[in-house]
Amino acid sequence: MPADPAPAGLTDPEDAKLVTLARGARARTRALQGACVRDLDGRTYAGATVELPSLSLSAVQVAVAMAVTSGARGLEAVVVLGADGEPREADLAVVRDLAGGGVPVHVAAPDGTLVTTFAT
Repeated sequence: MPADPAPAGLTDPEDAKLVTLARGARARTRALQGACVRDLDGRTYAGATVELPSLSLSAVQVAVAMAVTSGARGLEAVVVLGADGEPREADLAVVRDLAGGGVPVHVAAPDGTLVTTFAT
């Protein structure tokens, strides 16, 4: 039996790749959340939650900031891993700021299993 091309329950292999990258970012830092975004050119940017005494950023905010600083003009898709079932409004807002409406935001459990999908 061939391997499932989208182990997270996503049908697009490129979205499943975002899950893998978000899991890696979360694991490297032992953060509460990991996230990954794909820009309009197909480039990916992964980030993890940042909790410092003077700075607090969600994983989505980090990934979007990385995309912006690399010159991204928009986003095709977002994955946030380890969320409580739905993305925070601040995360949806930052995605809308860069990419407008209609961007799928996939929420996945820490093991990478798709929980739900929202659109900005």
